[in-house]
Amino acid sequence: MDAVDATMEKLRAQCLSRGASGIQGLARFFRQLDRDGSRSLDADEFGRGLAKLGLVLDQAEAEGVCRRWDRDGSGTLDLEEFLRALRPPMSQAREAVIAAAFAKLDRSGDGVVTVDDLRGVYSGRAHPKVRSGEWTEDEVLRRFLDNFDSSEKDGQVTLAEFQDYYSGVSASMNTDEEFVAMMTSAWQL
Repeated sequence: MDAVDATMEKLRAQCLSRGASGIQGLARFFRQLDRDGSRSLDADEFGRGLAKLGLVLDQAEAEGVCRRWDRDGSGTLDLEEFLRALRPPMSQAREAVIAAAFAKLDRSGDGVVTVDDLRGVYSGRAHPKVRSGEWTEDEVLRRFLDNFDSSEKDGQVTLAEFQDYYSGVSASMNTDEEFVAMMTSAWQL
């Protein structure tokens, strides 16, 4: 394990020791540190924030964590990037049930779930806003799909986006059995 991984493990352990609200509390804290509203922190802001939480990093460690988890190449650590990094890794059982749920939705088999795929699995006709005429059935399906889509809503959900969504859910569930049972029930697998 390298120094960046060790730092992330320390931070993950600290968050998890605060209970289910640990990572959510960290998210609120980082939003407060984000003075310009950019939803990202540079290495200095990041390091100062962690020091306030009791995890002191030197400049090189802060820069290393930022570089490792800066997925969009912006030079800063996006809050979503950081929170994704903090989530504990999922077991094979959890990944398998997520893949099975995704496969159920991906009726075309092209690796992307769209409103057209959802039409074959779900109906939005009973939604109150469809019944009142406020929304179309496609709008209901699109809003449902948006739950799993990345922050840039493009109407297409990839397996990676679906896994990312469920990694957040997974982090709050203690056992594989509990997570698998929830997914099996929710997606009627």
